[in-house]
Amino acid sequence: MFKSDLITGVTHLIENDSRLAAVIEKAGPCKLKPHKNYYLSFVEAIVGQQLSMKAADKIFGRFMDYFDNDPQPEKIIAAPDQTMRNFGLSWAKVAYVKDIAAKILSDEVHFRGLAARTDEDIIPEFIKIKGVGVWTVQMFLIFTLGRLNVLPVGDLGIKKGIMKVYNLKKLPDEKKIIALARKNKWSPYNSIASWYIWRSLDMEL
Repeated sequence: MFKSDLITGVTHLIENDSRLAAVIEKAGPCKLKPHKNYYLSFVEAIVGQQLSMKAADKIFGRFMDYFDNDPQPEKIIAAPDQTMRNFGLSWAKVAYVKDIAAKILSDEVHFRGLAARTDEDIIPEFIKIKGVGVWTVQMFLIFTLGRLNVLPVGDLGIKKGIMKVYNLKKLPDEKKIIALARKNKWSPYNSIASWYIWRSLDMEL
């Protein structure tokens, strides 16, 4: 079902946005693929914040190795702060990762019934976690839950990609991004459009 929705969404975007259609032609099929490892998605997102993909992968690799690829909340709470700092995490991120582990254990944050909840319901639930803001939850909605109509207007990559694809003279603000998405009929496939905008950053147009 998700795969057919992706194909429908890509076709919709090609028909309604000629500039994005050129990116889609070069980039090929959209590779968004939801999964159910919700807890680990948030831990990885916190570890990778404000880092290059390469640095984030390295630190997260050390983190996973230490916990034998099974960083259960109890194990994270028990791990010495300095040990986690030695992976390359900042002190703030050590606190954030321990905070999500504590909130999972206390059931203050849980992942039950997410499929039935709207994006608008989910965002306030998870920004209760220290170090998790709207952007992080939007990434979770797109890449973990596979929600197809999320537009992360505050994302720097989206701003840079839109400036490049649409030949803008400066980075667009949130209002401009929303207007552009509406004009080109991205909805109800904003997530797919965003995925291709990110891909455009790595290609010659």
